Amino acid sequence: MIDPEVIMQARREMTASHPRFERRDEDAAEGGCGVIGLASEIPVAGRHLFDSLEQMRNRGNGKGGGVAMVGLDPEQFGVDAATLSESYLYAVAYLDAGHRDAVEESSIHPNFHIDHVHEMPKLPTWQSDMPALDTRPPDVVCYFVRPREEELDRFIADKLDDVIDPNDREAASEEFVFHTTHALNVEFYAKDGRTDAFVLSHGRDILILKIVGYAEDVIRYYGLEEITAHVWIGHHRYPTRGRVTHPGGAHPFGQGIDCALVHNGDFSNYVSVTDYLAQRGMEPLFFTDTEVGALAFDLHRRVYGYKMEHVIESLAPTSELDYIMLPEDKQEVYSAIQKTHIHGSPDGPWFFIIAQSDGPTRRLIGITDTSMLRPQVFAYQRGEVGIAFCASEKQVIDAVLESLASEDKRFWRRADEYWNARGGSYTDGGAFLFDVRPTENGGSELVMTNKFGDVVDTHPNGDCKLMPAGDESPLELAKMDSNLAYFAVLEALPHMDWSEALATLETIEANSANAGREWVWDLLTRLLDRRYDTGGLRRSLWLDFVDAALTRTLASATHEPCDGFVGQRTLGHRPKPASDSQRIVIDARPYPPEGTESLALEMVSLNRAGWKRFVLLHCRGHRFIGNGFGPDTSDVRIDVFGAIGDYLGSGSDGMKVHMHGNAQDQVAQIHKSGELVVHGDVGQCYGYGAKGGRLFVQGNAAGRPMINAVGSPKLVINGTALDYLAESFMAGDPLDGGGFVIINGMRFDERGEPEALETPYPGGNLFSLASGGAIYVRDPHERLSDSQLNGGAFTDMTEEDWAVVEPMLRRNEEHFGIPLQRLLTVDGELMSPAEVYRKIIPVKSKTLHAEAAWAGHHD
Repeated sequence: MIDPEVIMQARREMTASHPRFERRDEDAAEGGCGVIGLASEIPVAGRHLFDSLEQMRNRGNGKGGGVAMVGLDPEQFGVDAATLSESYLYAVAYLDAGHRDAVEESSIHPNFHIDHVHEMPKLPTWQSDMPALDTRPPDVVCYFVRPREEELDRFIADKLDDVIDPNDREAASEEFVFHTTHALNVEFYAKDGRTDAFVLSHGRDILILKIVGYAEDVIRYYGLEEITAHVWIGHHRYPTRGRVTHPGGAHPFGQGIDCALVHNGDFSNYVSVTDYLAQRGMEPLFFTDTEVGALAFDLHRRVYGYKMEHVIESLAPTSELDYIMLPEDKQEVYSAIQKTHIHGSPDGPWFFIIAQSDGPTRRLIGITDTSMLRPQVFAYQRGEVGIAFCASEKQVIDAVLESLASEDKRFWRRADEYWNARGGSYTDGGAFLFDVRPTENGGSELVMTNKFGDVVDTHPNGDCKLMPAGDESPLELAKMDSNLAYFAVLEALPHMDWSEALATLETIEANSANAGREWVWDLLTRLLDRRYDTGGLRRSLWLDFVDAALTRTLASATHEPCDGFVGQRTLGHRPKPASDSQRIVIDARPYPPEGTESLALEMVSLNRAGWKRFVLLHCRGHRFIGNGFGPDTSDVRIDVFGAIGDYLGSGSDGMKVHMHGNAQDQVAQIHKSGELVVHGDVGQCYGYGAKGGRLFVQGNAAGRPMINAVGSPKLVINGTALDYLAESFMAGDPLDGGGFVIINGMRFDERGEPEALETPYPGGNLFSLASGGAIYVRDPHERLSDSQLNGGAFTDMTEEDWAVVEPMLRRNEEHFGIPLQRLLTVDGELMSPAEVYRKIIPVKSKTLHAEAAWAGHHD
């Protein structure tokens, strides 16, 4: 390994030889961004990201979009496999094509032996076909190059002082490429603000493309619909000010060798990080947070030679309770890393996605910072082909899976597992690596590890190899009511193969003609929402078929309405309801996710036309559902299917909302009254500023649920929350009509049975800065400690407390089928509520009292 100090001294000399570039006030600042990354055992074509990126447009503003690809098809670039893996794919963006000769004569030909040149195709009719593009995308030339031996020798002698080991020649070659790129970017991009050309990426088997526009525009303009890669990243940028008329500031950034980095968020310590980099001889030229993040990642990984665990620790330092929970030897190492690099650690909020080419391994990395203020979700599906994701939203993951499933039966529309990471977690580090590794038979294998290098099992139980549906179901369901039919299916399903299971669904669907849609609705919604034993069948695939059967049944109401259901025929079709109980079925797909023509506003119009009950099918990131209905909506019910966007049920004043699956961020924001039920997990800031109502989550909540809630909101989370639960909670006295949160700390095993988590709440900052309300935690073994509280204290659970908690848990049982008796059973023994649940109340500190008194005195 080359001495890092030698490399950094060479970089100091490099930057000193160039003009100094300062970030100006007009240089673009970052806002919220939209990101998606995937890693697949088989190559995925760019067209499969198109719908995903288009649905995420609200997270960008058209001022920067880009993609990164790792694990390319050599034939699509006119090279052989050896050239793709051994040569640097040196991609140059020419904003002014007239400077190509100058770039090649000064930077390419003198430094590199060129194995092949590939010019990226361009859409010739872009001005008419893509009128929203304000700026012509750059011409991109891909040079497959190797450093000239004589130039590399000169670089080693002049810059590295001839001190390298012969085995380090490859590392010297990488640093030579790094220096060459910096010099090119200074001369043709940064100097005098000329922005004529810059290097997009300079690694092996990796390519970055970006423009002023959206990421799906990149796919269209450069003809990537059929271009395949094992790893993809797509990014919508949302710069909030400054120079956004050229693509240099768009993501991904490929300053590091063999990697591409995007992020959602912003750094509050940009100046500190740039000072840290300057001390080590690096100078940003594009003046974005992402650029310095990419430089820091490359510095720690390639120059310092840290293993990935320590690279992640240098970027997202472990703190508080999570640090204390680490083994002593790990604490010692982490402490040294933090002392050395803390002023170079990006201070969030941020979420990084990184694509990396590491020899024969193609890698996708997702890293969450410890503040957890940026949305993020991870997922994987394991069938004949393994595929994994990390993204801003679940709905964009589902869009890719739906696109793949429409062409390739090895995929289906649901991931096997979705989860949110807790940044800096002592259990997994809040970071995950998805490696696509070559196998001996010439294929690829997806391997998932966490920050600590522990392999995470991505092989769920259950068969996903389908067979044709049988001629008839083994069950006689037609004469049963829907409740009996439900339990009959649950009893038989663990013993069915796919032939019998699919025949059963066909029987249920066909029985709509005799028993009515209401019978099918009652049965299939329960099969979709509840947790139960699916035996030898893969659960995610079974639910995909249940969802499809239910959707077909409801969609048929468009042309064959009934007393219970009528379908909206066309966009804006507003039939008259036959009764207050009749449901209008709406296909969400034609409606934009937000805006004046959005589904949310269409529902408001339908409500004013008399509709009280809504069923939404095929939601794809649609936002603000249930918003804007006005006061006193206790007669309204909304059932949502698909992948919803943000702000579901926000501002609700009485309505009932059921999300039949996972929900996104900002659900039930400023919720006043009514009931909102999530039959799955929920994203960031659930119940932000809620004032009342009853809220239920079958699974987990991500960061900061019920932050700033006031009044009398009541929430049951059957799983757990990642961190910052009920921060600044101000919900009065729960024994006198105030609000509270119940955490059951449960999960479901493979048979659908609830079981206790290792701890009901893994994070710190529980009840942080709260001044009212209470938290009731199912914690019979007293796993929670005072160290996890921040402004709260444990107190006795009384009969008066149980009188307000029990009705919520009985309602919880009605929604999710989680028996109250099971919640009160510990290690097989039925116990009293006071032995199972612990109560946490806010405690006003003397410091807060003093500050409040001072503030009052000075008003």
